[in-house]
Parts: sequence; structure tokens; C-alpha cells
Amino acid sequence: MQVLVAYGSKRGGTAGLAAMAGRALEAAGVTADVRPASQVGSLDGYDAVIVGGAIYGARWHRDARRFVRRRAAELSRVPVWVFSSGPLDDSAVQHDIPPVAQVRKAMELCNARDHATFGGRLSPYARGVPASSMAKEKAGDWRDEAQVSRWVNALLQQLGQQTARQAP
Repeated sequence: MQVLVAYGSKRGGTAGLAAMAGRALEAAGVTADVRPASQVGSLDGYDAVIVGGAIYGARWHRDARRFVRRRAAELSRVPVWVFSSGPLDDSAVQHDIPPVAQVRKAMELCNARDHATFGGRLSPYARGVPASSMAKEKAGDWRDEAQVSRWVNALLQQLGQQTARQAP
């Protein structure tokens, strides 16, 4: 089985989450192809797709939105799961955070099976006016590899695959 993990990431946090999902898939014996959504060509050969995007100001990353919009017909033919990243606290581990409107629309376009929100990451050295201002008070890393692993294991169960060993 081969799973594409396509993502839109501005500062690398979502790319890191996509890599975590890829590691969990590989640990379960599934071939994972982790790449930026903007660099994905054909979906031929993939048995399932995970699409991730960072949330900035209640908007899903543009590359993730475009990927789903442009490939909606192809995506509708394979199982698809979606994730968002962004909360700069531990709220994503504490409770389920529903998808924002843009993510809900993307999920409808491709008949996605499920959505998860994972904690984000913000470097204390973030550049740009909004990010550098936020970094003064909110810098940190709230990505949780164990949470990502649990989510990947749940989607693998839906696909009937062996689950990966939980990350520490």
C-alpha cells in the first residue's frame, strides 16, 4: 500500500507533522510519500491520501486548498484524510478541534473521511510582522508525535492495515 502525505506549510511546522504521519505509516509497513502539495503531480499509484495544511487566521494554507480543489475528482476515488495545524497551545491534545470553514469545504470536495487538528509550532525567531509579534508571547512547539501516530493508526484501521507502534 502506498499513501501520499501532501501538505501546505509556511514555516515548517506542518511539514514536520506530515513527516510524523509518514513515519507512523512506515512503521506500520505502509509506503509513505511525504511531499509539499505544490510539488505533487499525478495521484496514480496511491491507495490513499492525507492532506495537511497550516491554519493562519482561520484560513487553511493555500497550497493545501489548491491541491484539493484542483484534484477533487481524483481524490474522490481514493480514501482521503485531512489535518490542520496551528493552535499555539496544547488545546489540540486536550480536545477535538473542528475544521475551519475552508477545511470543511475542502473535505466536501474530496469526500474526506476524517479531520484532525494538531498543535502548531512557532519559532521565537519567526519573521514577518504578525508572526514575530506573536512569537514574543506564543513561541513554542505543540506538535505531539504520539497524537499524530494515534490518528494514523485509526485511519490505517479503517483501511484494514496493521497499526504502527505508538511513538514515545
